[in-house]
Amino acid sequence: MQQVKWFDRKFNFDTTDNIFPSLLVRLEGTPIRLRHYISTLENSVAEVKPAGTWSVKEHLGHLTDLEPLWQGRLVDILSGSDYLRDADLENTQTHEAQHNIRPLPELIADFERERERTLSSLRRLHRSDIHKASRHPRLNTNLTIQNLFQFVAEHDDHHLVSITEIARMMVPSES
Repeated sequence: MQQVKWFDRKFNFDTTDNIFPSLLVRLEGTPIRLRHYISTLENSVAEVKPAGTWSVKEHLGHLTDLEPLWQGRLVDILSGSDYLRDADLENTQTHEAQHNIRPLPELIADFERERERTLSSLRRLHRSDIHKASRHPRLNTNLTIQNLFQFVAEHDDHHLVSITEIARMMVPSES
């Protein structure tokens, strides 16, 4: 089953319930799940680009590339900016980073380090902070901090699905 493309996704941020603790657990779990999914992959397998799409290493590198954007958008909201900073919708950094030439352990360590920086900032928030908002430039809707990190968790999962699909394709399970 093929997942919908990221830019075709529709998001529903209607809830006013405090789901922030659950989001923190999801965000904390992404590096653990990544380690699990790539634990059996050889570097050469993690470099394969199926049908010209990103490799496992490139998906992993992309997650690291975007972590400063999430950190910056958190600052945008907390500082009262009307709009969240723009993302590079062409993913230039990921395309130019040459993630495939780096070893998997280095790539995962980089992601873990950047994600921990994000989580450290999120853990310092007060309950009243999670409902502060700024406008998302592409979605053209106000996102609270809670909504933003729901979006981030969904983005993580989107790339985890791609990574697991590539891994399954390259290393067929034993029947």
